[in-house]
Amino acid sequence: MIWLYSILTVFVFLLLLIIFTKLSIIVNYYHHNDNDDLNIEFRVWFGLIKYKIKVPLIKIDDDSPSLVVKHHSHMGEAPDGKPDKKVEQITKQKVVKNVEKAKDLLQKVIGMHIIIRKFFRKISIKKFEWQTYVGVGDAAHTAIAAGALWTLKASIIGILSHYLKLTVIPKVTITPHFQVAVIQTRLSCIFQFRIGHAILAGLKLIKFWKGEKSRVSDKSNFLNDKTKYV
Repeated sequence: MIWLYSILTVFVFLLLLIIFTKLSIIVNYYHHNDNDDLNIEFRVWFGLIKYKIKVPLIKIDDDSPSLVVKHHSHMGEAPDGKPDKKVEQITKQKVVKNVEKAKDLLQKVIGMHIIIRKFFRKISIKKFEWQTYVGVGDAAHTAIAAGALWTLKASIIGILSHYLKLTVIPKVTITPHFQVAVIQTRLSCIFQFRIGHAILAGLKLIKFWKGEKSRVSDKSNFLNDKTKYV
């Protein structure tokens, strides 16, 4: 029995250790003209265990004002290349059914939003530094661009402080270059939260989805029974 209590004690200790362990996410992004570099690092136990990833970024096409994106989606067209045209009759039953679907979707979004928002409030921003150098080759246009960037950065910081816990004063700078065309930005930030909070949020989401599926199943059975007895 002693070895059983020993194993149980070790298991509880490891479980509590994981729950109360803080996970730090370090994000470093650098952009200069057409060069991008994004690095994300995950750390626990003051860097004793860490994992780094380098995220590939979308590049700007040199031959046209567009973005180069690789994807595996396809357009919904007929095999012969012509659009697939359909004629559909709108009835009262279809309208009611679509309204019910919209209500269910809205309830799901609201329920998930509450769970995710509560988890976001547990995330602390331990570092936020954002430096930008901008210039378009014209003094007036550069001043306008700098003002627009200040507005954009202020909006992003406002959103982050609303949903997350901002524990430091953000260091934000914009340096205009009035004579040369340049765009350079460097973003460095650290997010931190307890793994237990993430586990709890995941369990709540699983419970929420199971409840939604059970509710939809009960509603479907009720409608089927009602149809039989009408």
